[in-house]
Amino acid sequence: MAHTDHRTMRRVLRREIAGTIGLLTDEHDFRTMRRRYRSFTFDDHTLYLQQIEALLRTRASQGSHTTVALFDPEDYAEFCRETGLDPDIPSSRARFTAELATRGPALPYDGQPLTDLVPTLIDAGVRQATWEYASTLLARIGACATCGEDIGRAAFERASTLLVRILDTAPPGSRHLVCSVTGTPETLLAALHTDDDNEGATHLDEAEALELATVLAVGIGTRSPGGLVIRVSAPDTTDRVYGWRLAGEDLKPLTAAEVFDAYCTDIESGDLISPESDVDYTTPPDLGDDTPDTPTPPGHRH
Repeated sequence: MAHTDHRTMRRVLRREIAGTIGLLTDEHDFRTMRRRYRSFTFDDHTLYLQQIEALLRTRASQGSHTTVALFDPEDYAEFCRETGLDPDIPSSRARFTAELATRGPALPYDGQPLTDLVPTLIDAGVRQATWEYASTLLARIGACATCGEDIGRAAFERASTLLVRILDTAPPGSRHLVCSVTGTPETLLAALHTDDDNEGATHLDEAEALELATVLAVGIGTRSPGGLVIRVSAPDTTDRVYGWRLAGEDLKPLTAAEVFDAYCTDIESGDLISPESDVDYTTPPDLGDDTPDTPTPPGHRH
């Protein structure tokens, strides 16, 4: 009887243990792991994904919580170099995977098909990489040679102020914002989605807001070309699309024609996109006083 009780207790305890699975979503990364490490014994990426999904379903059926994280072979190799671990043993991969749960990108497994989870996970990875790169660019701008203020910090404060104004002046409804900044070597993109509750309060993803403000700050701090477009959707109304272009530390309104051109052009390829019906391409509402609430990014006003 006691033996049975102990086994039951261990089953209960297993449900209390959270787990993380490092997922190789890309076949190129999968082949990299196969080529580098003899202890990585999987030989077919499709079968590997099928086995991962079966494992996730089994753990979910047992009541276990599992987080799925992007496993990057280059990050793994660097992790092993820094920690002095042998990269060609499973325990090192397990150590690295445990780290992924805390530094992301990672998503909880809620029973969804892997074909749904993988694109979301990849998107989270792209967003994190964009934010990290944009943050690095801001940090590298340095201080104003004349006044000593941190240009990147001031640019971020200005970007945050502008984002608040945009959301405060937007019509009620569901809002989708996209900010793009042209730079070297590539264009930075960030998106933010917000919704209103029944009381009219705005709900948003704080991580998305941080990412968009950071990308906008890069445009402000580096004086790079860029812009921001917002789409507002509400029941029984025509969707509204409007936007601004970056002009120094300010956002200048786009005309309805400019909004149409911006929204109906693929940012990456420059190809035209067919316009949608029942969408009003219009000019933006007034953001209020253009005088910065925060200091102008130093180094540009002197």
